[in-house]
Amino acid sequence: MNDQASKSRIYYTKPSITDLEVGYATDAARHGWGEHCYDYILRFESLFREHLGIKHAIATSSATGALHLGMAALGIGAGDEVILGDINWIASAAPITYLGATPVLVDVLADSWCLDPTAVEAAITPRTKAILAVHLYGNLCDLDALLEIGKRHGIPVIEDAAEAIGSIWHGRRAGTLGAFGAFSFHGTKTMTTGEGGIFVTGDETLYARALTLSNHGRARGETRQFWPETIGFKYKMSNLQAAIGCAQLERIEALIERKRQVFEYYRNALGDLPLRMNPEPEDTANGYWMPTVVVDRTVPFDREKLLAEFKAEQIDGRVFFWPLSTLPMFARCPQNVVSLDIYARSVNLPSYHDLTRAEQDRVIACLRRVLSGTS
Repeated sequence: MNDQASKSRIYYTKPSITDLEVGYATDAARHGWGEHCYDYILRFESLFREHLGIKHAIATSSATGALHLGMAALGIGAGDEVILGDINWIASAAPITYLGATPVLVDVLADSWCLDPTAVEAAITPRTKAILAVHLYGNLCDLDALLEIGKRHGIPVIEDAAEAIGSIWHGRRAGTLGAFGAFSFHGTKTMTTGEGGIFVTGDETLYARALTLSNHGRARGETRQFWPETIGFKYKMSNLQAAIGCAQLERIEALIERKRQVFEYYRNALGDLPLRMNPEPEDTANGYWMPTVVVDRTVPFDREKLLAEFKAEQIDGRVFFWPLSTLPMFARCPQNVVSLDIYARSVNLPSYHDLTRAEQDRVIACLRRVLSGTS
């Protein structure tokens, strides 16, 4: 066997599953039916509320569903506009279109890769119904600035915290500062339920609306069986998924800490190279879901060459999100110069809980070779 064939594959991410998750899932499969069909869901929602320090939570089948549910509860609809950053995964923009509203794509900041508050304010029109603050790769949006803009214009700020479990803004966890927050528990995330998400809010009225919409339009307290008061959605998380999530939440602090350890090893090893990584401003914590490098524009860099080098070394490569305005379903936004500049100079690095230092060293060596031009 040659050296290449003997190298283990380094995935860009995968979940941490232990006997605890397997045990809870087995119990849900054996006993979680009939009158017990919601037991793990209710427990999961309670544990997540406690973790965040927020009043209300509705477990969903995806973060996309949680965003759709929350936006519908806010009354966003046809003809409305929602402002978000141009650099994002399409899952953030898609729910806006489901409601007949228009995503308005604005530029991001060069340091956080998240919404530029100045660009947000410039994009506000009479049709603007929300600002969608996406905490990209665990990096935090400037929530103080965005919330102030929202308050001044009477526009709610929504937190897409799908990638921000473990991130904290001035003492409060990501997802708890806006009108509502949405999280993802996809298999790539810091904690997982396989697929899944959750809607969270501290607003009692908004929660009541979202709860009704989440149950096919059936209101809480309705005594008539199968009586919806409006057309709603079916985004419920399954009891089996929630069982896995309960186990993950019992381990959540260790899962977050391990992500931070992986990131710190990369940052220390790559600190002398001409690149930037995920920031952690003063009085914040970054959950570092996806360690990311942005190579300085002064250095020749071919992203495709790095990806090919990764592939040759049995390392999964993952590109930085494309600007949404470069996709065929959205209008071009040449004014978003930061978004259009960053993505081609950036890659995500492998990051999962049992990633070894030897495996990280393989990633680091590969990146060094490409940046030095010796590959």
